[in-house]
Amino acid sequence: MSLDLTEEQILKLAPDAGSIKSGKELSNPAKWVSKGANRRALWGECQGSGSKPYQTQIDTANIAFKCSCPSRKFPCKHGLGLLLLYSKQPSSFTTTEEPEWVSSWLAKREEKQDKQTEKKDKPVDEAAQAKRLQAREQKVADGISDLRLWISDIIRNGIISMPEKGSAWFEQMAKRMVDAQAPGLATWLRNLSDTPFYAEGWQSGFMDQLLQLYLLIEGYTNSETQDSALLQDLRSGIGFAQKQEELKDQPGITDDWLVLAKQVTERDNITTERCWLYGTNTNQYALVLQFTARGQLNQLILTPGLFINAELVFFPSVLPLRALIKQQYKAGTYKSYTGLNNWEEVTAAETAAFASIPFRSERPYIVRQLSPVQYKEQWWLQDSNGAVMQMKESQRYIWKLLSVSGGEPLDAALIGKEDRYEVVGVWSNGEYIIL
Repeated sequence: MSLDLTEEQILKLAPDAGSIKSGKELSNPAKWVSKGANRRALWGECQGSGSKPYQTQIDTANIAFKCSCPSRKFPCKHGLGLLLLYSKQPSSFTTTEEPEWVSSWLAKREEKQDKQTEKKDKPVDEAAQAKRLQAREQKVADGISDLRLWISDIIRNGIISMPEKGSAWFEQMAKRMVDAQAPGLATWLRNLSDTPFYAEGWQSGFMDQLLQLYLLIEGYTNSETQDSALLQDLRSGIGFAQKQEELKDQPGITDDWLVLAKQVTERDNITTERCWLYGTNTNQYALVLQFTARGQLNQLILTPGLFINAELVFFPSVLPLRALIKQQYKAGTYKSYTGLNNWEEVTAAETAAFASIPFRSERPYIVRQLSPVQYKEQWWLQDSNGAVMQMKESQRYIWKLLSVSGGEPLDAALIGKEDRYEVVGVWSNGEYIIL
């Protein structure tokens, strides 16, 4: 059996720092009364404080855990310890048929998967499906009606009291959008609540987001007048998902893609991984999203700074950006890149993008020869013409950027929109360096 997981990947499964520490301690062979492995599973018995060892098992095909210990954490420290031990010393595991307590668990899992496959292969009742969609669209319409009134109240009363509202006030309306089956709108509202209300100039950023949210819901309300590509952007912004299996049936774009950056966030035990890619032959940017529950592994491991040769299929959009990897062939090879020359070109690209989708999110750019400069106690990026643009979260990577560049201009990969950008990587002596 081959289980190609590094220690770093395994530790990402841990629910907290305490589990990481305990898992490392349990990766000692002396802690285990017995341990075995075959092509389907890993298992072991770990002696705890009681007379009977804890029975720990791992489905290696789907990376699922089960343990007889009383821990409510998932995976528990025993599961982490067993997986860490196997990654370091696979030869110490007996290769044999699994015991009954493992095989019965695997059988139940296979039965559940078979039922899911059977349900998936069952012919679609199109009439029932249309009825469910109609019911959801009515819920969304009712939710938008409430949200429109909420926005109108803000405009009517003024935004001066926004800092006093607190996150709970925004979360209440976000939950209303979840109930209305419009999770995309809930995300917009939560982003609004993250506005730095006590920073100078917060009013501009807040109103910008609020007005984009209003344009989104008005565009969706009048969707019968929109073209098909923009309609997909509107539905995506509301929270309607497109089936990825249907997308994979479409032809994609094959290229050597450089992984520019990976951004990871967590909310409600769901980890969102945003991987930004750049196609070296097509000059196409892509955003690959992965969502995992705590204790699960991502299906794809994308490492910033490395190249992959892969076919990507883009979600329908006026400005295609989000994509899924239809097929990965091999590791890509280093190739040259084409970037914008100055901030004037970035501004022109942003203007065209907002003319197409005024409610869009951030995008990546490669811009040549940018230097970090300080102005009015803030860090800015200066181009070869002397024009400057303020850095978003300027203190986040500034010292690493200064240490790499020495203050000299470098080609840089950025993520942002409008008048705020974050440097995620730079090219120095022909090498792409992640910040």
